[in-house]
Amino acid sequence: MKKRSHLPALPPLPAVLGAIVSVQGGAALAKGLFPVLGPAGTVGLRIGISALILLAAFRPSLRRLTAREWRALVPYGVVLGVMNLVFYLALDRIPLGLAVTVEFVGPLGVAVFGSRRAVDVAWVVLAAAGIALIAPWTGGGVDPLGVLLALAAGACWGAYILLGGRVSRMIPGAAAVATGMMIAAITALPVSIAAGGFAHLTAGRFVAGVGVALLSSAIPYTLEMIALKELPARTFGILMSLEPAVAALAGLAFLGEFLTRLQWLAVALVIAASAGSTLTSRRTEVPTEAEEGWQGG
Repeated sequence: MKKRSHLPALPPLPAVLGAIVSVQGGAALAKGLFPVLGPAGTVGLRIGISALILLAAFRPSLRRLTAREWRALVPYGVVLGVMNLVFYLALDRIPLGLAVTVEFVGPLGVAVFGSRRAVDVAWVVLAAAGIALIAPWTGGGVDPLGVLLALAAGACWGAYILLGGRVSRMIPGAAAVATGMMIAAITALPVSIAAGGFAHLTAGRFVAGVGVALLSSAIPYTLEMIALKELPARTFGILMSLEPAVAALAGLAFLGEFLTRLQWLAVALVIAASAGSTLTSRRTEVPTEAEEGWQGG
């Protein structure tokens, strides 16, 4: 007898688009907490709650992990925590759409790293042109430190994908994600506490933090698992390239963040580079939101 899936029936295209909207909606909700909790406090709250949700849902057997597995998990989780923290610090200084656009250089770099094909070089040049349009020298009033922090988050994202690939070959996905998020929480929480991020935490703000964790982790993870059962990885990757545009629209709708024409062009160039890289890649490994660490961008 065929084992019945516990995932709800939903067409794959609405599922992956719903996951993208959920992640960016979670990022917009998180940014709304910055004035009272600060970016460090918000990321600590989000990662802490996400870790509790994942540990309760998947219950990884931590005692059975070997020293070799811990040596792979610790850098994986630390990079996840740093990536989220640096991204939220960037998000505090620049619009959501721009932060996600700049951060996308991380997975794009991983996709074309080491390639000598002219087409892959073209995608890098296209993405670089987009980033150049966002850079402070364009006169758009973009905070230069915010752009640098978003680039750092992208570098962490790239490292996280590579480390996640190593971990996934050693430990089942759900257990790796839950344990990695636990390590990320241990990494981020001291920074959050030192920054005084929880000094103004109230019951209402804690509930908002739960909402951020759900929108940025549990909901998109479930939706993507539905989509990945039906969609080829290449198609999934192309759809995920829409994230910068959805982030820009979420920033406009929920945060009142207006982008200039040049900045919208930058978003379009990075989307084209990401989608093109996925479309022409010889070997496509598409990380899900679970593998990406639900960074909110």
